[in-house]
Amino acid sequence: MSVFLSLQLNKPLLIEGPAGVGKTEIAKVMARVLQTDLIRLQCYEGLDATHALYEWNYQRQLLHLKMVEQEKLSVDEKEKTIFSNNFLMKRPLLQAITHNRQPVLLIDEVDRSDEEFESFLLEVLSDWQITIPEIGTISATHIPQVILTSNRTRELSEALRRRCLYLYIDYPDFEKEWQIVREKVPGIDTRLAEQICYFMAQLRQLKLEKTPGIAETLDWAMALCALHIDHLEKTIVEQTLGVVLKDWHDTRQVQISLSELLDKTGVYSKLDNL
Repeated sequence: MSVFLSLQLNKPLLIEGPAGVGKTEIAKVMARVLQTDLIRLQCYEGLDATHALYEWNYQRQLLHLKMVEQEKLSVDEKEKTIFSNNFLMKRPLLQAITHNRQPVLLIDEVDRSDEEFESFLLEVLSDWQITIPEIGTISATHIPQVILTSNRTRELSEALRRRCLYLYIDYPDFEKEWQIVREKVPGIDTRLAEQICYFMAQLRQLKLEKTPGIAETLDWAMALCALHIDHLEKTIVEQTLGVVLKDWHDTRQVQISLSELLDKTGVYSKLDNL
């Protein structure tokens, strides 16, 4: 519903939730369904307008000036030559604005960017135009369909939230995760898929530093399939725990309670209720 309304209202969709639950995947699927290009802006601390919008290719500009230095060109003529699209390196936001059809613009992990960049982003999302001093104002020919994701490492401004539709994605329940594993890992043993999903549900009840998401579930399922495993046992879980857990303290904690977790996984079956 959130994706449909975002498309109908042509408004950005802000998706929040824990890491690895499929927020980025929504943008990828949307691009495939709409048969358009996905343009991704990965946010990080220190990201500024230069890296998000455009940069001039200074090396090519200098080389070009060197090549034409013998020609009798005025300063204005030289400026018009080097400050042209031939020397403009388009970054994700400018790529999205100048795209020849409506793309899907993924602004990934926007919460990792600085508040200054968030303010700049508000202006772009409101006007959909960019002013390049040497060229002029460039307006969007096709307004992109925007997906913003956030892991809630910091609170986003009310101004940004107000401009977006909102969707929160949590860890899936057993049935939904089981269906995802069966869909994404063709050929996986039914019993193994059940055990994996129930084991992951048990892990998420522990107080871990880095709770595993659906991405880790799928990685683990594919790893076990590659090893031709058809059921979980303590030895194989211990050997492949690094696929699921990415923190040393989490690994130690799970190793201590591994027998108990496997007992619950082995004797309890939810497939009978599906």
